[in-house]
Amino acid sequence: MLSGLQKLFLGAALGRFPAERYLRSDWAMLDGRRVHTRLATEHAPQGRLPIVLVHGLNVSSSYLVPTGEHLAPLRPVYAPDLPGFGRSQRPPEALDIRGLADALLRWMDYYQLASTVLLGNSMGCQIIVDLALRYPQRVQAAILVGPTMDRKGHNGFAQALRLLRDAGGESWSSIGTQTLDYLRFGPLRSFRTLRYALADPLLAKLPLIQVPVLVVRGEHDLIAPQRWAEEVCRLLARGELAVIAGAPHALNFDYPRELTRLTEHFLLNLER
Repeated sequence: MLSGLQKLFLGAALGRFPAERYLRSDWAMLDGRRVHTRLATEHAPQGRLPIVLVHGLNVSSSYLVPTGEHLAPLRPVYAPDLPGFGRSQRPPEALDIRGLADALLRWMDYYQLASTVLLGNSMGCQIIVDLALRYPQRVQAAILVGPTMDRKGHNGFAQALRLLRDAGGESWSSIGTQTLDYLRFGPLRSFRTLRYALADPLLAKLPLIQVPVLVVRGEHDLIAPQRWAEEVCRLLARGELAVIAGAPHALNFDYPRELTRLTEHFLLNLER
């Protein structure tokens, strides 16, 4: 069996970006820089809450495409590449969690999303929590998929090791898509952004979040283990936990149908 490291390199060589049937590219000018967004707004029934997909560390909206494609017939979908990530232009310095949340808020203003649902994977969950804490009126609900950073692996080496081990459970296409984003982002910004993510006081923020939150974990997620997902859920005022059988960390890529089913059940209960 291939190691996580071997799979990362081979995935970069063999991987391909997922097909986009509903999602299309759009561009915004924020703070003098071009920001890329994938969106699908004309396929869903009228009156459904829009949903914004927030990517994790070093990656982009590309690995959220499978989930976005499944959600698009159900509700308006937006998936930005935050500044410095993916196809968006880079700010002079890497942004910390607060800076990324503020950038996401300005992006929401541009697209006139007064209040929306936020779904994030990995570090994207930290960005969502920070935004929901400081701007609660802008968030109707949140879905946190494989949230970071686990208090028992709270250093860069441990996180890197977990990433390599988790890679063994991801599909070739998922690994390829993510690795190409990693290479584009660059090692220096990766290291700085990881330090910011580790410094983020997530545990202190979670009890202050008042919106409904669905925490989703893949059964084989080695970056967000079960006891950590349970702790995150326990700290939330209105949290509930769901586990997708057989899924790895980036289940938004490999298990989009199951994630969409959970998301829709959660949101339809809120919309009743």
